[in-house]
Amino acid sequence: MSQRAELLDLLSGNKIDSQPAFSGLIHVTAEGLQSEGLIFHETHKDVGKMAKAAASTFKLSGIPSAVLPLDMYVEAEALGAEINFRENSEFEFPQVSKAGLFGSAKDLTAEITKGKEFLNEGRIKVVCDGIKLLKEDVGNDVVIGGLIPGPYTLLLLVADVKKMFIEMKKEPQAVTDALIHLSSFLAEIGTAYKNAGADFITIHDMGGSPAFIGPTKYEQFVWPAEKLLIEKLPKPRVLSVCGNVTSSLHLLSQTGADAISIDQTVDLAAARLALKDTLLFGNLDPVETLYRGDEARVRGSVVRAKEAGVDAIWPGCDLVPQTPIQNIKTLLQI
Repeated sequence: MSQRAELLDLLSGNKIDSQPAFSGLIHVTAEGLQSEGLIFHETHKDVGKMAKAAASTFKLSGIPSAVLPLDMYVEAEALGAEINFRENSEFEFPQVSKAGLFGSAKDLTAEITKGKEFLNEGRIKVVCDGIKLLKEDVGNDVVIGGLIPGPYTLLLLVADVKKMFIEMKKEPQAVTDALIHLSSFLAEIGTAYKNAGADFITIHDMGGSPAFIGPTKYEQFVWPAEKLLIEKLPKPRVLSVCGNVTSSLHLLSQTGADAISIDQTVDLAAARLALKDTLLFGNLDPVETLYRGDEARVRGSVVRAKEAGVDAIWPGCDLVPQTPIQNIKTLLQI
């Protein structure tokens, strides 16, 4: 069985004999970009450059995965946010230029429910075309991931955060309604990525992690929206959360995700126990281990994760672009 076939089998929920290493998060590298003669900020808007960049890490290291888009702001841009593509920086990710696009959750809900065809907005079509090119290029060798933010993460990118926190206390239903509408919006985009050729969808809900918002607010606001999003997305669906979510693993296990990706701060033994019926991906430190670590550190982290029973080795978050390709090669050799 090929690596791709094995990963597709795993993502379908079947137990396989190995614990493979791959990623559904952004894992483009400076070395990969340089090997293709690419400038990072140009890869976010150009279909051909985007596809080449996404494939470059596989071509240099052999990691059997590639992911698009290469930033977390596609959906915010489709809603009207202005994006700074960091054209004066060599390997910096884009960011929203101006915070607080929507002054309230109700304003956001009003915008989403206008009946606008959001798939034609911003760079969504560019990403879909990039996925198609990526599939033509390396689709026989790798699994292709489509990456979307979680609903609460997206809310943080487009809302006036201070006002939103006040709304969460005074008008919680308004915030809940906005998150539900964002879930439907994101499901439409994730489905478009899947139809373009993505093999699976990763929901990267960094801002919506229980470690960030707190377990109580996570259960009240984020969890219902995540569950709805996952229900509406085509399988397979991976939910990636950041920070120490050990105390909320029981809720993560009930989101309906086919796999949960966790980072290096989580107790792996507890995660394995809580996620008995859900695939567990993780949890290598992308900074201290993969970016700054040496071969021995990478090997040790992989061995510990495998011994704890992860179903696949994943970085705990997006790779630092300057991550050495040799560290990724080491990751695959264990």
